[in-house]
Amino acid sequence: MSITRLAASYVDPGTGAPLRRAILYVLVLLGSNLATFLLSSHYSSCATSPPAAAAAAPKMATPSPRNTTVPEQLADLPLEFHAFAGPHALPYGRNANWGTAELRPPVGHPCLSFPDLLAAFMSYPVNGSCPDDELPAQRLLLRGCEPLPRRRCRPAAPPDPAPPLPFPDALWSTPPDRSVHWSAYTCKSFRCLVDRARSPRFDDCKDCFDIAGGRERYRWLNATDKKRKNPLDFSIDEVLASASPPGSVRIGLDIGGGSGTFAVRMREHGVTVVATTVNLNGPFSSFVAARGIVPLYVSVAARLPFFDNTLDIVHSMHVLSGWIPPAALQFALFDVYRVLRPGGLFWLDHFFCGEAEMAAYVGVVESVGFGKLRWVTGRKLDRGPESKEMYLSALLEKPLKNSWRH
Repeated sequence: MSITRLAASYVDPGTGAPLRRAILYVLVLLGSNLATFLLSSHYSSCATSPPAAAAAAPKMATPSPRNTTVPEQLADLPLEFHAFAGPHALPYGRNANWGTAELRPPVGHPCLSFPDLLAAFMSYPVNGSCPDDELPAQRLLLRGCEPLPRRRCRPAAPPDPAPPLPFPDALWSTPPDRSVHWSAYTCKSFRCLVDRARSPRFDDCKDCFDIAGGRERYRWLNATDKKRKNPLDFSIDEVLASASPPGSVRIGLDIGGGSGTFAVRMREHGVTVVATTVNLNGPFSSFVAARGIVPLYVSVAARLPFFDNTLDIVHSMHVLSGWIPPAALQFALFDVYRVLRPGGLFWLDHFFCGEAEMAAYVGVVESVGFGKLRWVTGRKLDRGPESKEMYLSALLEKPLKNSWRH
């Protein structure tokens, strides 16, 4: 509506003449609209950088201290959690590759189910020292808070660590005790970890730190006495010989890599393997790294951090087994299928479950769509025949052709 028409609409019903009050209203309205326009122009120019400023150094975005999208029950979490979680406005506005103008750091949704643990994890002096909290932090991760939030503090570390050994010495050498920060573990030395293999108490991978003289030294090697070889025990040479074409296994993953011996053996065969680890009452990640193997600190429930159709081999010994609910195991196996390239190998090494559940778990494995190169079952007797447990060792292959529509 034009100014003239707007003013003319305010007339004295008796005389038909415009009113002074109408003119005053029009001026106030125009002033308000002008102020709104100027303010909106100012803030929009701040939100989007002009092309001439594209080469300038980006400014650090500071998120609001409270994210209004966070549920009310999380209002008591430290400000540092909200500072991490954002969202953080991108300095140059919308990023075409991301399709958004915000950076939202990932936080596993189960993190919010444990606000006390999460609050403790995010409570620390910014730019200072992190709390010595490996054990509660890992408990948070294993409950599904994965990935853990990033922090702006320095982690606990040994005061005088030894430098790593060069190759090939690092592969079969136990690192010095001073290379590890021991506060989270029952044992405070590698000697203690080696000796617990003879202890009656249960510990995860209790004998795998003895890489000098224990059975770890002989895992996955060809048996010298064929008559005594357990058919469940495949050797690395046998598995690599199954690859088509020969020499096509170059990179891979060991799920639940223990102390890193499988990855070490594969390295000796010219294959690069990274190993997933968690530190269940032992410094597995530090030990694996000391041997020159990359440790991925992720739980068995995490999506594998690899792109589709990229790895030549995936191996899992004991970890992907009957302690995992069938539905969750099926998701894990399909994730293995996803990251393997067509023709890639999945070595399911000593999968175990109760005898009564064996048929159901076999159905889960077979549902994924792998081809069977080797398939061996047998009784698991280490806890006695009365436990009625079974083993399955299988060498499986992702179909070379039509793996998507299989």
